[in-house]
Amino acid sequence: MNKRNYMRELDRIIEKRGGKRPRVLLHSCCGPCSSSVLEYLTRYFDVTLLWYNPNLYPQEEFARRFATQIELIEKMGLTEEVSVLAESWKHEDYLSRAAGLEDEPEGGRRCTECFRLRLLECAKLAKKYGFDYFCTTLTVSRHKDAERINALGEEIGRACGVVWLPSDFKKRDGENRSQQLAEQYGLYRQLYCGCEFSLHRRREGAPDAQG
Repeated sequence: MNKRNYMRELDRIIEKRGGKRPRVLLHSCCGPCSSSVLEYLTRYFDVTLLWYNPNLYPQEEFARRFATQIELIEKMGLTEEVSVLAESWKHEDYLSRAAGLEDEPEGGRRCTECFRLRLLECAKLAKKYGFDYFCTTLTVSRHKDAERINALGEEIGRACGVVWLPSDFKKRDGENRSQQLAEQYGLYRQLYCGCEFSLHRRREGAPDAQG
């Protein structure tokens, strides 16, 4: 069975939009990852960025990454084009979702639940505010499984009654472009995925699913 080409599916959605600019609520995991995604999506959609990352630890890291996200939008000249919907640090949301999965390997079931948590919030808000689509920057990283993320997005979209915008933003040189933009704008680039579990692994010298 051939794997789905999520970027080709996105192409078809863009082709069918005519002259319209559909509204998309884009969950962003961090400024550097969002850079190439924003550069691409703002050509075709009216984008509102959702900052909901309760997995981030400690709170100082959450604040630093959010500040970097705002810095990126300003440096890209997108302050008039991209609205930001930001939620405060709600780490208890993540810890309750991760309970019992603390010893899971990086990229395992704990990460799946982290994706689910953030995509569910994005879908609920997209439904509440009448967005045409919801999406995430998570697929821009080679460390993230685009098939798993898209499957979760579709499942959650059906449950919430809002349309998932398919993507695999790492394709077509998207990940490299995000790195180029992060370097160009002098952005802070984190050294671990975000949660305390990935931070501990980083300190122990284990590989980490950054991005």
